[in-house]
Amino acid sequence: MANQSFDTLRALAIASQALGFILILTLETLMGGEAARPWQGLTLGAMVLFALGLALARRYRRNKARKRLEGRLADNDDEP
Repeated sequence: MANQSFDTLRALAIASQALGFILILTLETLMGGEAARPWQGLTLGAMVLFALGLALARRYRRNKARKRLEGRLADNDDEP
């Protein structure tokens, strides 16, 4: 498996977390303490769900690459 210098999933994870925290702070500033709480909770929930989706995508990619590598190694073992 080739080592990529730029990981798209990692960049998406960092950007989504940064955007979420900025949104939480902006909601606190604009709406005040008690009015912003439900929206902040919703934003935090969306951040967690997005991070979970990215983790699943990363696991899927890693398993797919592992299976491809195992298939290639098995093909090489079968050759005389």
